[in-house]
Amino acid sequence: MKSITIQGTKRESVGKKSTKALRDAELVPCVVYGGAETLNFSAEERSFKGLVYTPEAHTVSIEVDGQTIPAVLQDIQFHPLTDKILHADFYQLSDDKPVVMEVPVRITGRAKGVVSGGAMRQTYRKLKVKALPANLPDEIVVDVTPLKIGNKLYVGDIKTNNFTFMHPDNAVVVAVKMSRTAMKGGAVVEDDEDDTPAEGEAPAAEATSAE
Repeated sequence: MKSITIQGTKRESVGKKSTKALRDAELVPCVVYGGAETLNFSAEERSFKGLVYTPEAHTVSIEVDGQTIPAVLQDIQFHPLTDKILHADFYQLSDDKPVVMEVPVRITGRAKGVVSGGAMRQTYRKLKVKALPANLPDEIVVDVTPLKIGNKLYVGDIKTNNFTFMHPDNAVVVAVKMSRTAMKGGAVVEDDEDDTPAEGEAPAAEATSAE
C-alpha cells in the first residue's frame, strides 16, 4: 500500500489552551497509539491533503523529533461549519500484527446488463480488509463485465490475496437492476426498488487493530 509522510512536532502540553493555540496556528493536534507509548504531536493541516482528500487508501509515516512511526489513520474530526481538521488519531503499525482498514473498490469493465439497458448500483465504495501491513491492498478491483440484469456480485465472489474481508460473504457489492424508468405495455413505469446504499458506507479512512 502507498504511504505518505507527515512531519510533526511533539506536544509537551495537551490542555485546551494549547490545543486552541495549535488550531489558531493552522496546526492539527494528533495522537498515535498502539506502540509502547502513546505519542501526542501536532502537524500542519496542509500535510493531511494527500491523506484525507483523496479516494485512495494510504498508510502514514509519522516523523517526529527524528523518530519515524509507521501508522494508519484511525479517526479524524472536522469542524461542523468550516470543515477544518480539529484532531487526528493514528494507530501504530507492527509488521507482525494484522490491522483492519477500509480500502476503495474500483469497478472495471461494462456490465452486460448495463449494455442491455439496466442500471448498476454500487453498494460498497470501500470494503474493510484484514491483513498484515505489508499485505494491505491499494484497492479492490472488481470486474463487472459478466453481470446481467438481475445479477449481483457478492463479497464472497471477490478473490483475495493475503488478506480477508471483514464482511459476510453474502454482502452485495454491486448489482445490476432494471433501469428506474422502464417501458411496460407501452406505458412508462417507475422501478420502485430501493437503491439506497446499504451498510458499509463508512468514513474515508478507518483502521483498527485486529489481534
